[in-house]
Amino acid sequence: MALAANVRPGSIFKLENTLWEVVHFHHVQRPRLAPLVRLKMRNFKLGTIVERTFSPDDKFEDARIDERKLQYMYRQGDSFHFMDTDNYEQYEFNEKQVGEQAKYLKEEMLVSMLIYEGEVLGVNIPNKVDLRIVSSPPASKGDTVGNATKLAKLETGAEVMVPMFIKEGDTVRVDTRTGEYVERV
Repeated sequence: MALAANVRPGSIFKLENTLWEVVHFHHVQRPRLAPLVRLKMRNFKLGTIVERTFSPDDKFEDARIDERKLQYMYRQGDSFHFMDTDNYEQYEFNEKQVGEQAKYLKEEMLVSMLIYEGEVLGVNIPNKVDLRIVSSPPASKGDTVGNATKLAKLETGAEVMVPMFIKEGDTVRVDTRTGEYVERV
């Protein structure tokens, strides 16, 4: 059993016979009142995100999740094709199973397939990926005051805000959990 105070983003647990993944964790310490834990949780079956408040002492049932390494091969319509790197078995996932992570998938990228009690839940990509900038407007004189940023399009089609010194052809590291620029590689 896991305590609500000990879960962190990425933790997976079972609550009310449903499998949940913690998306965001916030511990609230209130003056002269009992503390609270606010969780944003993603339902694995439906893909919906729910925000709930718990006592730090509330207990969640542990969920044993098995992982298998897969390599992303290609996308065909609404389906994504992956190959197991150990036995070369191929898997196909729909857009719902891959979710928001799809915009950071690059061919030949290694990902983890999540399996719970023999049922495939979906895939998890690395927290940070390196992607090339395919289009970015040039910085113009006078725009560089403070932390100026501009919109850049990545090789996967995703768009991210980057500093003004980043130009077309540069490779940048992006945090896939937040969709934010981390650094130039």
